[in-house]
Amino acid sequence: MTSPVRKAVIPAAGLGTRFLPVTKSQPKEMLPVVDKPSIQYVVEEAVRAGLTDILIITGRGKRAIEDHFDRNFELEYYLEQKGKHELLKEVQETSDLGNIHYIRQKDPLGLGHAVSVAREHVGNEPFAVLLGDDIMVDDSRLLRSMLDVHDRYGRSVLALMEVLPEQISSYGCVEPEAVEAELVRVHSIVEKPKKEDAPSNLAVIGRYVFTPEIFDALDRIEPGAGGELQLTDAIGLLNETQTVYGRTFTDGRYDIGQKVDFLRANVELALDRPDIGPELEQFLVELLRGRGLA
Repeated sequence: MTSPVRKAVIPAAGLGTRFLPVTKSQPKEMLPVVDKPSIQYVVEEAVRAGLTDILIITGRGKRAIEDHFDRNFELEYYLEQKGKHELLKEVQETSDLGNIHYIRQKDPLGLGHAVSVAREHVGNEPFAVLLGDDIMVDDSRLLRSMLDVHDRYGRSVLALMEVLPEQISSYGCVEPEAVEAELVRVHSIVEKPKKEDAPSNLAVIGRYVFTPEIFDALDRIEPGAGGELQLTDAIGLLNETQTVYGRTFTDGRYDIGQKVDFLRANVELALDRPDIGPELEQFLVELLRGRGLA
């Protein structure tokens, strides 16, 4: 019988060099998307999908993440005294999202290593991995569907999205075999191939559901460039003994590790907000007109 997925792992130990100098003193995961830090979107996604046992893999200089999801009694008291009950509710809900744990990745040895340090917490259970650089604004539909695939087949599941051929060299890439609508079997997986060598244009995006055997595969892989352990290599090893599936999707993803997509997320999500969307839309229309673009 397939064990249900109860736990989520969120690697958040990266240095965020693309966003320097702001990430010199602030974790990239705390960069705001409108008025919430990006990692909160990821935690909320996990909770909506029913994963309330959450392990965040942190590193040096990431204490702000822990503080964000902790209680702040002084702030709560201030908001209560000022009668700002809606803000008080939001602050309290942030600290009550789930049962959040933390462990440090002491050495920056890659995504594979970051996942491996979750072994003691996860134990012999399946688990989900959600990368903080990718936020999904889809009411957790993708993650829920991946959990459903795991429930039906009892195997690991990767999130896959079609990208342009010239973009595939930035991602892990799979050789797929169609199983059903939006579901493929992974024949092989390769990390950041040249476009002429890529087996498809299906890129691995930052959502995974793993069986616990991924930890044994992580123990067996060798370090690659920069001494890092590649998660893709471990998935390839796992695929030799267990079928790995891929769930394809098209909408809802923002790669906020990229500056342009980070800005796009802020603009598009702000436009969807009834409290600020109309005013922002008017500003953008006037801005484009002033530049002769509308």
